[in-house]
Amino acid sequence: MLDPKIIRDEPEKVRKMLKDRAVEFDFDKMLELDKKRRELIKETDELRKKRNQMSIAIGQAKKSNKDTSTLLTTMTEISKELDALEQSQKTVESDYTHLAFSIPNLIHESVPIGDDESANVELRKWGKIPQFDFQIRDHIDLGQNLNVIDLERAAKTAGARFYYLKGGLVKLSQALISFALDFMADKEYNLIQPPYMINRNSMEGAIIADDFEDVIYKIQDEDLFLIGTSEHAIAAMHSDEILDGNQLPLRYTSFSPCFRKEAGAHGKDQKGIFRVHQFDKIEQFVFAKPENSWDEHEKMISTTEEFYQKLEIPFKVKLLSSGDMGKVSAKTFDIEAWMPGQSAYREIVSCSNCLDFQSRRLKIRFRDKSNEDTKYIHTLNSTLVAIERTIVSIMENFQTHDGHIRIPQVLQKYFGEKII
Repeated sequence: MLDPKIIRDEPEKVRKMLKDRAVEFDFDKMLELDKKRRELIKETDELRKKRNQMSIAIGQAKKSNKDTSTLLTTMTEISKELDALEQSQKTVESDYTHLAFSIPNLIHESVPIGDDESANVELRKWGKIPQFDFQIRDHIDLGQNLNVIDLERAAKTAGARFYYLKGGLVKLSQALISFALDFMADKEYNLIQPPYMINRNSMEGAIIADDFEDVIYKIQDEDLFLIGTSEHAIAAMHSDEILDGNQLPLRYTSFSPCFRKEAGAHGKDQKGIFRVHQFDKIEQFVFAKPENSWDEHEKMISTTEEFYQKLEIPFKVKLLSSGDMGKVSAKTFDIEAWMPGQSAYREIVSCSNCLDFQSRRLKIRFRDKSNEDTKYIHTLNSTLVAIERTIVSIMENFQTHDGHIRIPQVLQKYFGEKII
C-alpha cells in the first residue's frame, strides 16, 4: 500500500510508476474515490455534530416542558440523511480500499525501465562454467538413471509438476537445509519455522490480492491459504505491532515447504523438478528502519552470493527491470545459476526491498522512544535456497562421466559421502 500523501500530493509520480511497470490500473478512479471519500467523511462528521446538537436541544426542551415535535421531526430527518451518507461512505471506502490494496509499489530510481525481462541488467558473474568431455545429461536423465527421482508415479499420484525424491536426493535435500540453517545462524539470523497456512488478512498484507488466483492455493471452506513462500507468514508475524526501534533490524531466516499453482507457467518447465507445485525453501526476511533498508538489501544479496560461492555453483546477478519485478517490490535482484542440462542460467533467487509497502498493509510500525510518533517499518525478503532448483543445478554441474553426482565439498559433512 502506498502512502496516501504520495497518492494525493504527487500523482504524477504514481502515474510514472504505473507507466514504467506497464501495469493497467485505473488511477483516475482512485483519485476520484479518494476525493469523494474525504468529502463524505467531512459531511458525515458535520451531520453527526448537528445530530448531537439536536439531541441536546431536545433534552433541554423536555426539561422545560416545551413542545419537541418539530425538533423530533428534524432529528428523524437528520438520522435518515446520516444513515444514507454512512452507507455511501462505506461503499466508497470499500471501493477505495480495494484499489489501495491493488496498486503496485513505487520503483527505486536505480531500477532499469522496461516492459519485461529483456530490460534486466546483468551486474556480475561468479564461477567458471564446467567443461565436460562427455555428453551432458540433464537432471531428469541423471535422476531417473540413478533411481533418485520418480516423476511418473508422482504424476499418477498427484498430477503434473509433482515428484518423488528418493535415496541420495533426499539426503542431498536435507544436507542443503542443514548447511543453509547453519550458514544463516552464523550470520546471526533468527531461525523460524512458520505456519504453512495463513488467513486472508495476513496474505493480503504480504501480496496483492489480485495475484491470489494465479499463485495461491485456498483451503476450501476455511479462511486459510497455503503459503507460496514463508515470506508471507514472516511478513505478517508482527502485524498490528509497534516494534522497538532500538531492536532493529530484525533478521529472520525461515524454512518451510511452499505451494504454488504456477498457473502462469503453462508450457514452461513441464518436466523435472525445476518448476513444481510444492517445494522446500529457506527464506531471509528483514524488518529495518527506513534509513537502513537499502544497506540491508545489499547485505542480503551479498550473503546469498556467498552461500552459492560456497556451493561452487556458477551464477550471475541481475537487476530486474520495472516490468519484470513483482508489484510489491521497489527493487529486486535475481541470482541465476548455471544449468548445464539447459545450457542456460536460470533463476534460483529473488531478493527484494519492499520499503513500507507491506508494513502499511499489515500495520507494522516502530519507534525508538515511547513518547515518539510511530513510523512504518521497511520489509525486505530474499530466497536463500530453493531446495529443488538448487538440487537441479548441483546435479547438472557436478555430474560425472559415468552418470553419478559429486557432492559439493561444503555439503559432504552433512551428506556423509562424496558421491551419489
